[in-house]
Amino acid sequence: MKIIIVNGSARKGNTLAAIEAFSEGAKSKNEIEIIQADKLNIGFCKGCGACEFHKGCVDKDDTNSTIDKLVEADMIVFATPVYWWGMTAQTKLVIDKCYCRGAQIKGKKIGVLVPGGSPVDATQYELIKNQFECMASYLDWNILFYKPFYANGKDEIRNNAELVKKITDLGSRL
Repeated sequence: MKIIIVNGSARKGNTLAAIEAFSEGAKSKNEIEIIQADKLNIGFCKGCGACEFHKGCVDKDDTNSTIDKLVEADMIVFATPVYWWGMTAQTKLVIDKCYCRGAQIKGKKIGVLVPGGSPVDATQYELIKNQFECMASYLDWNILFYKPFYANGKDEIRNNAELVKKITDLGSRL
């Protein structure tokens, strides 16, 4: 299976540690590619409709090459830290630009990794989960996992062998 991971964090902290652990578990049976969202030159969706939902974005930036990868993937994993009770702007920007090829990303397998600085029963995790569930309903996505983590310190995931093993095991089950 070809898995594209959209890293919505610009830092090299807990989100990256979760991605690394997940990738370590998944790499033996799957092809993994990580898209570093903050490195992309993608403008915001203007809702112009010129793409007609399947032709691609008219913007001359990294949108179409990025969305091509998502279209070709069997599974997309979104990894985003919690910023202001939601996913990062970088993550949302990539998702918004999926509009240009929405019909071609229907039916994808999806995973979501969400580290944040509050216990996992806090409201922000539920808000992010609800947003992904709404997108999944609209696009017929099959959410294989939604995994929130309480990780406040910079290397909290990396320094927690038990948590790293759980995330690695999550990847190995694919």
